[in-house]
Amino acid sequence: MEYAARGIRINAICPGLIQTPMSDQMIAAGQGDALKAMEKSIPMVRAGRPEEVANAVLWLCSDAASYVTGQSISVDGGFVIR
Repeated sequence: MEYAARGIRINAICPGLIQTPMSDQMIAAGQGDALKAMEKSIPMVRAGRPEEVANAVLWLCSDAASYVTGQSISVDGGFVIR
């Protein structure tokens, strides 16, 4: 709250299961079934893409979010609302 008065906005992006080199390694190591099981627990039934997280960050950095502060934004395909 003390930084808001100074025009400094502080927010957090909370990504869920995102397709990354780590998930690619899981598939290469024969753990694709475990990854699919994890995806089934997500309401959108898929892993997110890195650009979807980046888009949320870009929005927060834009003038469109100039009045947004103190928020945690989940980019997780609905996992936290299930």
